Amino acid sequence: MIFQTPIMALLLVSGLAGLVALWSAWFGLRVLRRWNLADGSREQLEMERQTHLISTLFGFVMLAEALALLLFVYNADRMANLFVGAMCAVGTLNVNEYGFPALYLKVATFFAAAVWLIVDRADRAGRDYPLTRVKYAGIILLAPLILAGGAVELTYFAGLETDVITSCCSKLFTPANEGLSSEVTGLPPALALWLLGGSGLAVALSGAASLWWGRGQMLFAVSGVVLFFVALAAIISIISLYVYDHPNHHCPFCLLQPEHGYYGYVLYLPLFFGTALALGAGVLQVFVGRPSLRDILPARIRKLIGLSMVAFGLFGLATIWAIVSSQLIVFG
Repeated sequence: MIFQTPIMALLLVSGLAGLVALWSAWFGLRVLRRWNLADGSREQLEMERQTHLISTLFGFVMLAEALALLLFVYNADRMANLFVGAMCAVGTLNVNEYGFPALYLKVATFFAAAVWLIVDRADRAGRDYPLTRVKYAGIILLAPLILAGGAVELTYFAGLETDVITSCCSKLFTPANEGLSSEVTGLPPALALWLLGGSGLAVALSGAASLWWGRGQMLFAVSGVVLFFVALAAIISIISLYVYDHPNHHCPFCLLQPEHGYYGYVLYLPLFFGTALALGAGVLQVFVGRPSLRDILPARIRKLIGLSMVAFGLFGLATIWAIVSSQLIVFG
């Protein structure tokens, strides 16, 4: 099982990411202690050269880790037919207790990697690399997350057994069960749509204020994160029903299957990228007062916010289309 091509690719990315993270974090400790651009010593010059190499390599690894989330979810859905009782990625992830933790760590790594890449690009734009210490402190904080994600992912894949009877999404995403998934599933449809509309309006207003008046960037970032979680709840509680044309099918993973037009990707991709860009804009706003970035960051932040609003807008259009094109009548 572990020697399937997608699994080997995922483990290769995780292993490479772990090694690069350890090396970068070790070098990061040195940067935090001794980095000083005013120092013309040989050690400082060597560190400056090494930072370019390590930052570039770590950046490529973070990009690969971000893309690995998509492959991980696709592979989990693809493997569902190998396990008794599985109909989608939920069954695959439920084969052992490490499946969903591996997914959650992948999601966390995706957002952390996206923010780090945004900070790294901003640092390279400054004449004096003003965010070098910040981004290497980020690497030190990221390293345990990357290593934990790789370890849990390896444990999950190593423990996959085809003779295990797993549980399907119909048992997990139902109001009859206990747990967070059942509570989200049982969220009243009208309330879910009102919350989604309200959080979307908050994103639109704070984004407009940021673009036209130069205020509200942090509010936009917070609103984007809130919209992300509200959108996931709305997908489970109501939006999925319209896609399936079924009043009791709440699974957020079956949306990724071909019989439903891969509609999950139309919803999730703009939602995830919009949230990542919003987070990046909020993080950059913290450093807008740095002298060498004062004239650079405002334009970059506006661009991130604009792209994030476009992504959230695409998610909104996909949601509206799922509702208006469905034959299901939820509200009589």
